[in-house]
Amino acid sequence: MYINKIKLLNFRNYKNQEIELNKNLNIFYGNNAQGKTNILESIFLCAFGKSFRTSKEKELICLGEDVLNVEINYQKSDREGKIKIAISNKKQIEVNGVKIKKLSELLGNINIVIFTPDDIQILKNGPAERRRFLDMMIGQLRPNYVYNLNNYLKTLEQRNNYLRQIKEEEKPEEMLEIWDEKLAEYAVNICKYRTEFIQKIKNKIVEIHSKIADEKINIEYITECLNKENYLSLLKQRRKLDIIKGFTTKGIHRDDFKVYINNKEIEIYGSQGQHRTAVLSLKLAELYVIYDEIGEYPILLLDDFMSELDENRRKSLIENIKNTQVIITCTDKMNLENGKLFYVEDGQVKN
Repeated sequence: MYINKIKLLNFRNYKNQEIELNKNLNIFYGNNAQGKTNILESIFLCAFGKSFRTSKEKELICLGEDVLNVEINYQKSDREGKIKIAISNKKQIEVNGVKIKKLSELLGNINIVIFTPDDIQILKNGPAERRRFLDMMIGQLRPNYVYNLNNYLKTLEQRNNYLRQIKEEEKPEEMLEIWDEKLAEYAVNICKYRTEFIQKIKNKIVEIHSKIADEKINIEYITECLNKENYLSLLKQRRKLDIIKGFTTKGIHRDDFKVYINNKEIEIYGSQGQHRTAVLSLKLAELYVIYDEIGEYPILLLDDFMSELDENRRKSLIENIKNTQVIITCTDKMNLENGKLFYVEDGQVKN
């Protein structure tokens, strides 16, 4: 899988730009704040229908303009494809010239793995970052996962609203059972997907990490939603506390996974270097899991990530991505084998 061409119209600081990529390595270099990361953001937008940098879509539109267009032509082993996204007062997405109604229809058309300097926070920050990592990976591969997750979050919001009504308006507690039943149904489905993919990652990451660092790595998924009956029982046990707090205190929205290096939890005991290496291994494991699922390597986006790695880790990364289209942003010109160079300055790409 690879991207042939990117067309940008009024996207961020790009007024009108067309970029032709090669199927191997593409290096965008130049000073900071010139528009390099915007290239990766446009690809991410076409893969997921949203930005990885902002939730405010109007920020993506070039200053002084009313509408943006992003168009990507891509090649898979069995077909060509085109994704077009227009954003003004609303967002319109076309896949191969057909308007889509649901975001799930976009997911999986192009598969990507993205590294950014902020990704070190996946293991450093709270569980929300780690759940987001799983949701992005699984969502690309299992459309039904997105359906279950969205329904879970809607049901969770409804249950939380009713919890506050019980507290403030003395509504009957028994009505919670309606939401509990639906919440448990979606939670168990989501949990099955997550535990399946954590196992897939575990099967990959041990060997990957051993090549990067002389350490033992392990991952453990933490959940209380493996079984519907147990989760329903837990919701009932926590009902009084949930009413007092006004929100649901247990569920897959609180799940987590822990990473251990040499049997020590990295979030607590890991050094900066160990965090960086573990995230690198995690992302490479994601790349290989996607390959196993779809039979093609996903597109790899590296946003100023090479500068974060020492020489040994850089070599290990390059070794692991030989069959993948890679799009790199960096400040210094990097001459790598099979690499196509693009110089970026003030919203213009030159090669």
